[in-house]
Amino acid sequence: MTTPRPCSIAATLAVVGEKYALLVLREVLLGVRRFDRIARNTGAPRDVLTARLRRLVEAGVLEKVPYSERPLRHEYVPTDAGLELQPVLLALMDWGDRHLSEHPPTVLVHECGEELGPVVVCAGCGAAATPDSLTARVEAPGWTVSGPDERNA
Repeated sequence: MTTPRPCSIAATLAVVGEKYALLVLREVLLGVRRFDRIARNTGAPRDVLTARLRRLVEAGVLEKVPYSERPLRHEYVPTDAGLELQPVLLALMDWGDRHLSEHPPTVLVHECGEELGPVVVCAGCGAAATPDSLTARVEAPGWTVSGPDERNA
């Protein structure tokens, strides 16, 4: 079998895995919504940024909304799907702060006044998810946790 494992991570990376895509989303979620400021804050070349924004709009992660009629100018706002990616960005930021930075360059503060620390919890019981508390249940036909089901080959 040469077909890769069906995977939501791979499908998600097809949308946000290109260079600068998550940085664009970071900026939009921080409230930076206009092309020039997104370009400045991400360091993305203008042609690359244009392509990333177009892809994120096509995928339904961002919406292009006019903010000026004369001249016609647009800004980018997150859709519900874009807002749902915020925990992913928070987890990546937290990992980078712990493993790649002496001092976090940006700290997010919750409305209670404390620094935010992302935690994945069980939707059923509310307990924090840890690697030891998780078990994979493969739903894709013809696949097992270790790979293709050889009995169906």
